[in-house]
Amino acid sequence: MKNLVIVESPTKAKTLTRFLGSDFVVKASMGHVRDLPKKKLGVETEKDFQPTYILVPGKKETVDELKKAAKGAKKIYLATDPDREGEAIAYHLAHLLKKGEDGLVRIVFHEITQSAIKKALASPGKIDIKLVDAQQARRILDRLVGYKLSPLLWRKIRRGLSAGRVQSVAVRLIVDREREIEKFVKQEYWEIGATLRRQVGAKREDIPSFLAKLDKINGQKAVIDNQLAAKDAVAELEKAGYEVNQAVKKETNQKPSPPFTTSTLQQRAASRLRFSSKRTMGIAQSLYEKGLITYHRTDSVILAKEAIEKIRSFISRTFGETYLPEKACFYKTKSKVAQEAHEAIRPTRIGKERKEHLNKDEERLYEMIFSRAIASQMNPAVWDQTKVLVQATGKKNLYLLVAEGKVIKFEGWLKVYGGVQASKEAMPELKKGDELNLVKLISEQKFTQPPARYSEATLIRALEERGIGRPSTYAPIVSTIQARQYVERVEGRFQPTPLGTTVNDFLVEYFPDVTSLLPKWRMI
Repeated sequence: MKNLVIVESPTKAKTLTRFLGSDFVVKASMGHVRDLPKKKLGVETEKDFQPTYILVPGKKETVDELKKAAKGAKKIYLATDPDREGEAIAYHLAHLLKKGEDGLVRIVFHEITQSAIKKALASPGKIDIKLVDAQQARRILDRLVGYKLSPLLWRKIRRGLSAGRVQSVAVRLIVDREREIEKFVKQEYWEIGATLRRQVGAKREDIPSFLAKLDKINGQKAVIDNQLAAKDAVAELEKAGYEVNQAVKKETNQKPSPPFTTSTLQQRAASRLRFSSKRTMGIAQSLYEKGLITYHRTDSVILAKEAIEKIRSFISRTFGETYLPEKACFYKTKSKVAQEAHEAIRPTRIGKERKEHLNKDEERLYEMIFSRAIASQMNPAVWDQTKVLVQATGKKNLYLLVAEGKVIKFEGWLKVYGGVQASKEAMPELKKGDELNLVKLISEQKFTQPPARYSEATLIRALEERGIGRPSTYAPIVSTIQARQYVERVEGRFQPTPLGTTVNDFLVEYFPDVTSLLPKWRMI
């Protein structure tokens, strides 16, 4: 008689089978097996919001196969994902399989490795009913908002529309931003810069030059808002005398970022790899199921002690002691509603050869996760930063110009993650009182810019900062608001459609709680 292990996906089942012996059979539930019915509310609003669950359409064959395997099993291990959805799937599987408490247990692991699985099997537990209740509450809220509001939108606007506790807020953010852009009135301003060179007797072309930008006129912030004022300033600066008023050089440290959470992974993959959040989560799911990364639905920036020790050992061996801090780096999440039930996202194998074949997208995302986790435990990058104040004495006015330079002194974590790119030019050696020669003046007309439309990364960040939604909801929400044609992508940025604006305005007017930008009940 063998033990039965039930997971959610065939890929995860295949990976577990490699680690478990002949005493185990691994089967996949293919996700949820029970859910609320599609064609009716399925919630008894007059009876403490009691849900009514039915078998998910198309799952009868899978459930029958699981029941058959369960009958002859010595013990059943429910090994679904370690989050609320996974706990709910385990709960519904237990209901359908009807095995006694002694014969059916719950195991949890946050990485699919042999050691993690053995540890989980050695200490099985029970289904966490609090997590199940949390998933049920979220599901019921989704149903109440969507099931009640969506038909109203069908009657008032058109069929096929939907509203939701998070999607409607996402649409509102995009609509509100578009209105900010429409109301924006651009204002003219001029930037004036001077290319200067230290004076050493006669002019010498081999002496390095640098650019200083006009900052103040007669001690007041320089405001040049028209071409005539710009011409007057340039004319006076062309005949002015230039001298170093102050030169300050200091060393600055740039600390590494914490390892990835679900949200920061989606944001970084969007900006660096041009992945949609849906694509990122699909690839991360594959990496997790292949046993290469820890669980990818998390809002925690914490790493396990064992993982930190392995990472520090890897840094010492690979880069040397100068890159390794004396003590491990610890991070705190910035989110006020973070649950921190899991670790941050990290590779499961540090310094070990990886034999699995990965496609191009999997390889790129894995390398990003790997390098970010390693970098998070490395020494800061060190820069030499120079700031020079230049005084220009004109016939009528006294001008102050500012020049800044930044040069890398020690790569630190940038050696692994991000590469070394100085954000500003290096500055020549200067001291107070040095006289400067003017090489040329630059005068450029500019206009103030409206706020940028949301990209996928900035929309996710805005939702997270407001405590709206959970990390696992962002990818489906972004997909839904596009599928419903509420928003469209224009050059990688979200722009509301006329339909999206109409639906948003209707909901804001008649259902302000649903579209409120305060988190309220949408953070669950």
